[in-house]
Amino acid sequence: MIRDMSDDFYSIYAHGFLRAACAAPAVRVADPAFNLSASLVMARRAHERGAGLVVLPELGLSAYAIDDLLMQAPLLDGVERAAGELIAASAELLPVIVAGAPLRHAGRLYNCALVIHRGALLGVAPKTYLPNYREFYERRHFASGAFIRGETIAVAGHEAPFGADLLFAAQDQPDFVLGVEICEDVWAPIPPSTRAALAGATVIANLSASNAIVGKADYRDLLCKAHSGRCLAAYLYSAAGPGESTTDMAWDGQASIYENGEKLVEAPRFAREPQLAIADVDLARMNAERLRQGTFGDCADLESEPFRRVDFTLAPPRGDIGFLRAMDRFPFVPDDDARLSELCFEAFNIQAHGLRQRLEATGLKRVVIGVSGGLDSTQALLVCCTAFDQLGLPRRDILAYTLPAFATSATTKSNAWKLMKALGVGAAEIDVSPACRQMLADLNHPAARGEPVYDATYENVQAGARTSLLFRLANQHDAIVVGTGDLSELALGWCTYGVGDQMAHYNVNASVPKTLIQHLIRWCAADWRFGADAAPVLEAILGTEISPELVPGAAGDVPAQLTENFVGPYALQDFNLYWITRYGFGPRKVAFMAWHAWKDAGAGAWPPHIPAEKKRAYDLADIRKWLGVFVKRFFATSQFKRSAMPNGPKVSSGGSLSPRGDWRAPSDSSAAAWLAEVERIP
Repeated sequence: MIRDMSDDFYSIYAHGFLRAACAAPAVRVADPAFNLSASLVMARRAHERGAGLVVLPELGLSAYAIDDLLMQAPLLDGVERAAGELIAASAELLPVIVAGAPLRHAGRLYNCALVIHRGALLGVAPKTYLPNYREFYERRHFASGAFIRGETIAVAGHEAPFGADLLFAAQDQPDFVLGVEICEDVWAPIPPSTRAALAGATVIANLSASNAIVGKADYRDLLCKAHSGRCLAAYLYSAAGPGESTTDMAWDGQASIYENGEKLVEAPRFAREPQLAIADVDLARMNAERLRQGTFGDCADLESEPFRRVDFTLAPPRGDIGFLRAMDRFPFVPDDDARLSELCFEAFNIQAHGLRQRLEATGLKRVVIGVSGGLDSTQALLVCCTAFDQLGLPRRDILAYTLPAFATSATTKSNAWKLMKALGVGAAEIDVSPACRQMLADLNHPAARGEPVYDATYENVQAGARTSLLFRLANQHDAIVVGTGDLSELALGWCTYGVGDQMAHYNVNASVPKTLIQHLIRWCAADWRFGADAAPVLEAILGTEISPELVPGAAGDVPAQLTENFVGPYALQDFNLYWITRYGFGPRKVAFMAWHAWKDAGAGAWPPHIPAEKKRAYDLADIRKWLGVFVKRFFATSQFKRSAMPNGPKVSSGGSLSPRGDWRAPSDSSAAAWLAEVERIP
């Protein structure tokens, strides 16, 4: 019976995840009864952990390194009895069990994977590629299953599909489609699992023996990572471990789980005790990637072969069984110093290269930029300096202006001046307050008469005056205006149409999210990349609360507006931005992942240099509230601003919102479907 899990928010299985396990059990050479018992220990451990799949090693019911004992009838009879007992014992277990065994069929012997679930033998997949070089002699004993298609096999009284053309599809978990291959198959130029993935398999199980020699584990790891990435699939690799014969070889029990080019988990190698590697793989993510990458479907049209689908019902557990997956709080920002430094180097140089090319193409040698003393204009100014240095142009031709108005704080104005001086750019100040007062008077706005009416008109008069001035300065100095607005602001519509955070001649920050901009600036400050004088100013800017500074504060230098009070914490909103735009996930799944990422501030890794006060937790109510804000602002009210974005380089793999790049959408669409999902979050 297919169960509806749409109301089961706390279950991983309700959100397209599969808990998968790879086992490296103990084996005893040529002892099927012992090996059955050891395999059941691992299957039961996987069951207790809520796993829907457990993969055992190649020829696990007989052991792999037994040479001509494979031709002995007593051994093969014992293997078949063990297979029958494994099928019977599986009736009480949740996971699909994939076990390795030598099986006879039509007068030949095959190296096989048995796919077992809930007391039934779903199918048997024979090994396609048989190694017969160096220490391997499989062709001495086995026949290849390359041409076995459309057949059936009898195993211990169970008749089941047999062939290299089998997929196993969970009817109650539509993202879970299993393909199987065995050891050498993945080392072939075109692994059988490639065609299985093209036919719809989202999970590939590889039952392997694969002895240990120096350097081989790294190569296997590289092979599995690359193959999972190319196939847009989860890949489970289970190698033989303790107990295999060491007459001529040694074994390390490498049990690993991969997803789209990334290793999620690996069991310790050379362990004395049986090992179980277990992780929650995101199969919905794999299908989302396939939908997006049209070339995957094109390749399926050209290369796929007919596969038989064997349907089964997984019947996974309901409710919260935990989440066995590292969920980054900051998907745009790596958690370790080395990777973060590498990302900052790349992002910074992509931004600088974009501006450099634009200047070379136009033949212009000056830029105009507004510097507020906030994060975005700081990052854009640093990029300008880098591009000018690379072009051999003097920094004094970066015409930087601080443009104070009614609500500019002394802190941000001071930081703007300190930064401009430290960087050696052409620095100037133009107070736009008189121009703003004149426009408010022309509009007969109450603020022109001294009334404290701080509406959108009041705010945007200031923003518009600054932008108009920057564009006219660019005309005057034969320059282009460099924009400062970032990806997060564009996503939330926290920018004014036609002004500097939305409009420019070229915007270097257009696809850089707020959480990454903070680390780019910190990266520059940490190593004094712009000199000893700039570093403390950059740190001061990083410590300043984010504010548009368009409404006068009531307490001196304290801003009246804090951006995150209006649009939500950028940490949460960048999380939402990444998963909704990059993969098309719905709000319920995004909320589920955000809850696991953010519910415990003391758990998991944080990117380097996150201030202690920022290491906070968010409960599900917070997550639901701000996700609702994101959905409404992103889908219902802001697209018209993104449709008129200026040029700017794509920086992050998380995507951009340029209508010429990653995101095209109508400006008048409804957000009802997304908001309805938000309402269904507990």
